[in-house]
Amino acid sequence: MLDIGYLVKSLAGRDKGTIYVIVDQQKEYVYLSDGKYHPLQKPKKKNKKHVQFIHYQDENVTKKLNNQEVVREEEIKRLIKQYDLDRR
Repeated sequence: MLDIGYLVKSLAGRDKGTIYVIVDQQKEYVYLSDGKYHPLQKPKKKNKKHVQFIHYQDENVTKKLNNQEVVREEEIKRLIKQYDLDRR
C-alpha cells in the first residue's frame, strides 16, 4: 500500500530513519522526496522493501502529485514537519 503522497520512513542505507514523501513508484521501487536533499526534480530511488509505510498524508499534496501538478519543495517540507509535530 505504498501510494503517492504518503510518507515513508527509510529502513536501510545511509538515510536510515529519514522521513520522505512518495512522489512516484514503479514495480519494486519508489521515488522519494524530502524537499531539501532530494528535491522533486531529483527524487531518491529506493527499493520498496527498504521503506516503512506511514499512514499520513496531506490531501492537497497527494492530489497535486497524482494530477501531475506543480508541488513546491516548501509543501513537502511542511508535510514532513507537520508529521513530526503531530507525532510528539
